[in-house]
Amino acid sequence: MRKFIVSSIALMVSTCLYAQDETQSNTAVVDTPAPMETITVTSVRQRLEQAGTLANTIVKTEVVSALTIENKNAVNLTEAIDNSPGVKVSNECSMCGVKRIMLNGMKGEQTTILVDGLPVHTMVSGYYAVDAIPTTGVVRIEVARGAGASLIAPEAIGGVINIVSYDPTDSGAVVDLSIGEDGYRKLGFLGKGVSEDGATRATLIGQYDDRDQYDGDHNLVNEQPSQQNRSLTARLSHDIGAFDNLVLRYSNINSEVFGGPMLGATFADGRANSIGSVLRAYANNPSENIDLFENGDVNQNFTGNAWETTEWINTKRNEASVAWLKEWNSTLNSHLAVSYADHSQDSFYEGFDYVNDDKMWFYDARFNFAVSDEHLLTFGVDYRTEEMRSHSVAGAANPDYVADSFDYHVAGAYLQDTWQALDELEISMAVRADKVQADFVDPQKPGTELDETIVSPRIDMRYHHNAQWTSRLSAGRGYRAPLSFFETDHGILDGSLGFEIDINALERSKSVNYSLSYEGERLTSTASIAWTEVANLAALTTNEHGTPLLHQMDDKASSITSDISLGYRLLDDLTLNLTLENFNYNATFKHSYAIAPVEQRVSFNLDWDIGGWDFYASAVWIGSRDLSEYGYEGYDRLLSSNQADPSSKKSTDAPAYFTLDVKATYAINDTMSVYFGASNLLDYTQVDKSESPLFFDANGNFDVAYIYGPLRGREAYVGLKLEF
Repeated sequence: MRKFIVSSIALMVSTCLYAQDETQSNTAVVDTPAPMETITVTSVRQRLEQAGTLANTIVKTEVVSALTIENKNAVNLTEAIDNSPGVKVSNECSMCGVKRIMLNGMKGEQTTILVDGLPVHTMVSGYYAVDAIPTTGVVRIEVARGAGASLIAPEAIGGVINIVSYDPTDSGAVVDLSIGEDGYRKLGFLGKGVSEDGATRATLIGQYDDRDQYDGDHNLVNEQPSQQNRSLTARLSHDIGAFDNLVLRYSNINSEVFGGPMLGATFADGRANSIGSVLRAYANNPSENIDLFENGDVNQNFTGNAWETTEWINTKRNEASVAWLKEWNSTLNSHLAVSYADHSQDSFYEGFDYVNDDKMWFYDARFNFAVSDEHLLTFGVDYRTEEMRSHSVAGAANPDYVADSFDYHVAGAYLQDTWQALDELEISMAVRADKVQADFVDPQKPGTELDETIVSPRIDMRYHHNAQWTSRLSAGRGYRAPLSFFETDHGILDGSLGFEIDINALERSKSVNYSLSYEGERLTSTASIAWTEVANLAALTTNEHGTPLLHQMDDKASSITSDISLGYRLLDDLTLNLTLENFNYNATFKHSYAIAPVEQRVSFNLDWDIGGWDFYASAVWIGSRDLSEYGYEGYDRLLSSNQADPSSKKSTDAPAYFTLDVKATYAINDTMSVYFGASNLLDYTQVDKSESPLFFDANGNFDVAYIYGPLRGREAYVGLKLEF
């Protein structure tokens, strides 16, 4: 399979224009009988997008549409984009369920998330609550891979995910309610209103979703935590006359994650009746390692104190933004924007408490000037300031503890020329200059750790060979400041031992992406290949005293990602899609990963509309991996509290596997539809088919991240959707 994927991509065999809605419009069209003409109402923003003075149509961008999100029954962002070309959502902890969104094989912290083109996610919000970002009210998700893919987000080494909000064209409401196995519940509400003249458009969006803990091997410790998310978003878009548009947005998200001991079971410190009862039972009286499980074996019942496996994370996030678009004349428009985010976390990690509050402000002033029919200049300045403060009672008791509190400031200026060089050739040349300052403010970290000026160029080209074939080439440079122990898996868990920070340079990256595309009447395909290299990559290790150390690797890390996506419309109402992907990482990158990433992946999906029914199926195959290349080593049993049983060594051969998702939807009428389906229909999990993610190291220390396969089993569900 590896040879087939690599050779196919290298030859760029059938390839084609990605079915990308780059300039999707929410235009309201009113059809009247002939001979009356069609009346089209567009907003200021939509008109400029259609004229090409706002939309960037050159960068290769994968688009996850609202229909795809619905077909996948995706509750949150991570479920919506997982297994898209070049995208992998990595589950990196069986207790806390932390998710990392990886693009082009890069680490999750190297992905930037935007909402309506603006940053509203802080440095630490990419670790928890990314799977609390709701899909209700999302019209599409745009994924642009490669360093500097967004003009205002040069720190996106892996790429950019842009969540595009729904902009209504009529008044009404949508209610989506579903329930399923393992406590799955979801309620989504979208209220929309449009003024009579169409100048004012408002949405009110609410979503609640919930899942219970999952314990596939019934050893009283979960493989997936419970999670409860609540969100409320209000958005207003108003055209002030014919040349100005104002967009206001506010969102509040709350997420609570609880993992570890199964609630309702009895442990050494009593019955775990509730989250509160488990947290209150903490008494700093840890069990001997060999007493954590029956016979010192992670595959048997957990017998320690409930708090010894408890990981609880309560996250609250407030987001706000305002954007003013003004058309000065036929050749000049401006876009002024401000966004704000306040991300706070209260958490408990197996006896170690950690609280942080991260506030971010972003300001952007951008101008688009049509110099001629061939050149569109985009230029502007932006400023980002972020302040994160953390504290820990347990950490403060250790004189070696260094808090990861920081101040981060970036002032930047950018210039981009979009040039229609030929009828067939478009070229976008951009450059940013940034002054970056990052300071760990703990008294034990005097001075400013990062104080650099960096220039980040990028070029994108699109060439139409003919009506069917298109090439895209992008090359760019990016950077990122590694500023938190959440950069690394479980760095925070050993915080009671103290932290040590050795960060003195920005991560710097280079990337090149090429794609060749084909679009026919029934067949569409895209083949692409991407290379990324990162210098000063941050990683977690320990010093000579065993204290966790956040440092930067001496050697450069690199990856090559290649993929082919094929789509074929077999019938007018039946579409088949196939994607083959290969990810190749050098040794430096492999050593930096906490969880072994995907190396080969094949995805197949089917969408069939017939007789009021819509059938959707998606199968994903993941190739086998050698876990020893990623530093995996663990044992299932102990001989004593500080010695593992050599005969219980875990396997380092991760087997290939595949998962299957299915969904069927029936439209009862224009306002009501019902649906049912199942995620992971075949109920494949790592625990059931292979082994537990729990393990001991050679010295008897317990950990929870021997992960390489799915950890949550089948989730069957039924739902009802109402549109008024």
